[in-house]
Amino acid sequence: MRLVEAMMKLNIKYKLFVWFASFIALLAAANQVIAASKPLLITVTKGFGVTLYASNLGDAKQLAIGDKGTVFVGSGKTGTVTALVDTDLDGRVEKRYVIAKGMKNPDAIAFHNGSLFVAVENRILRFSDIEQRLRRPGRPAVIYDNLPESKKRGSRTMHFGPDGRLYVAVGASCNVCEPETPLGSIIAIDVTSGANELIASGVRSVKGFDWSPTDDALWFADSGRDWMGDNIPADEINRVEQKGSHFGFPYLHGRTVVEPAYRKPKSLTITLPTFELPAHVEPVGVRFYRGTQFPEKYHDQLFVAENGSWNRSSKVGYQVVWLEVENNKVVKRNTLISFLDGAFPVARPYSLAIGHDGAMYISDDLKGNIYRLFYKNPPSPKPKVTGNKS
Repeated sequence: MRLVEAMMKLNIKYKLFVWFASFIALLAAANQVIAASKPLLITVTKGFGVTLYASNLGDAKQLAIGDKGTVFVGSGKTGTVTALVDTDLDGRVEKRYVIAKGMKNPDAIAFHNGSLFVAVENRILRFSDIEQRLRRPGRPAVIYDNLPESKKRGSRTMHFGPDGRLYVAVGASCNVCEPETPLGSIIAIDVTSGANELIASGVRSVKGFDWSPTDDALWFADSGRDWMGDNIPADEINRVEQKGSHFGFPYLHGRTVVEPAYRKPKSLTITLPTFELPAHVEPVGVRFYRGTQFPEKYHDQLFVAENGSWNRSSKVGYQVVWLEVENNKVVKRNTLISFLDGAFPVARPYSLAIGHDGAMYISDDLKGNIYRLFYKNPPSPKPKVTGNKS
């Protein structure tokens, strides 16, 4: 009889334990639902709005916009290049096409004269008349095959310049080292002949650049090295005054931080940054605003996507900033849109592109989204002055 009573008591305790465990599990699940339903905070400058343009794009990297408004995006990890089409111009994608898949890090792309260019391993490929062939893009042509091999690969970005050449930034494949050219440089390639020219050297990781609308000078962002502390060295905004200039890496970081591991050659002249950004904000996308949708004070100004810190005790970056430029100098840095919700990153902005309607497209390599930033009440076009000819 005592044995039966003991077993009954154990059974009651077991049931209570199971009930309590189930209750705790339900509480945890409820908390997860509450956390998931909590809206994420994206802070936008007054007057602007932001919408989710497209999602599920892997680690969405560089953007390019076609003549017909097609938004192309390269994804490094998924190995895909995707075309996004907003057929009814409502600010959301209705159709998407996979232009290429199974590629190795096709994160650098550019559009020019109807064709899409994609950097893959040591080659640059061209998909001709791509907006006419989104369903069946066909086999691409190899137009250049002299990029560094994949085992030595650093970050890459490319855009066509005002001179019609394809400019390619090739990052150093290290935190700090003396890279062998074309690593750690920006080169310009004639896509017809294959001839190339060194534009800038002594750069570490350039993932964004653009040309000034006022004088066609090349501006680029460069990320500083890691493991020197929370606040040094500065990330950089640079301006190319003379082709072939050296911008300091690895000997000098920012304007003042000397690299202890490498000594600068005595004969080397270093071009200092035009502007220093805070350390570890990781400037990536760089774009001068050439549209008309934003108010006039933003016209011809420089916008930078700060991908955000990882090598720091507290998070910085995760935003798009507006750099006010006067007389080829940056005079002020302002936040346009922030994706940092307290200490939680909602997105990591990577590339910037300006649509035909003047809206700004922002890729997110954290969650694979594309955001569309627009001005809510765009200025009316200035009326044309008419009158009798004298």
